[in-house]
Amino acid sequence: MNKEIILTEVKYKAVRSSGAGGQNVNKVSSKVILSFDLTHSKGLNETEKERLKEKIASKLTQEFHLILTCDEDRSQLKNKEIVTRRCIKILEEGLKVEKPRKETKIPKVAKEKRLLAKKNTAQIKENRKKPDL
Repeated sequence: MNKEIILTEVKYKAVRSSGAGGQNVNKVSSKVILSFDLTHSKGLNETEKERLKEKIASKLTQEFHLILTCDEDRSQLKNKEIVTRRCIKILEEGLKVEKPRKETKIPKVAKEKRLLAKKNTAQIKENRKKPDL
């Protein structure tokens, strides 16, 4: 993954943000929408694209576009920085290769300890009963 190339391929769009903000909200376009086309990206090779299509499929559109929005701040520049960081983080996490889990055997001592605890619990419950006369 080449971050510099990806950052040049990303498209930004500024729109009016919703919510509180007084008169400023009606004049300033501070909300930023980031759009990234995964299929036509030159910053990713084919194996990385396939891995991302599988891993972050829920975040992609049907045309494999990643669309993120940010309206956390009143500043358009800060929102642009936030959404860019978010995009890079999503791509990096999607490209991580998780090592396969190795199954381990339950140790003999752990099995014995569990069975001993069960016997102790059974004995305690047995002692609660009224004695047979």
